[in-house]
Amino acid sequence: MAKSQPGGTQKRNSVKAPLVFSAVLAVIAGIFTMIFATGGATKDLRFDLGLTAAGIAFIASLLISSLLLMTEKPNPDHLSEGSGVNRSSAKIPGGAGSVGAPAPRSGKASAENGGPAGSGPNDTQDESGH
Repeated sequence: MAKSQPGGTQKRNSVKAPLVFSAVLAVIAGIFTMIFATGGATKDLRFDLGLTAAGIAFIASLLISSLLLMTEKPNPDHLSEGSGVNRSSAKIPGGAGSVGAPAPRSGKASAENGGPAGSGPNDTQDESGH
């Protein structure tokens, strides 16, 4: 069973609000299309285009508003209690805390990683290449 929020009524996902919103938007789109599609004051209203626009507006707005209503779902309380998951990426080795910090390099470590010894930025060579 759903828990009611303290101090207020229980909030439900209702179908009424998206239906009313979509119907109002469809009526507005239908009227505007009927009027502006006539092409002048002496011509008849275009009911066919008005009904088509109203139907398209109704279906599209109902779909979008229903999808937005379904996505609003609060997370369960147990997700915020901490279950051993690293919450700070700065504490993870190689995480966000190490961004911008220079990695320690030495000639010995470079040779172990497959690179040639003396390829580090602090390694210097004399003119003879030694």
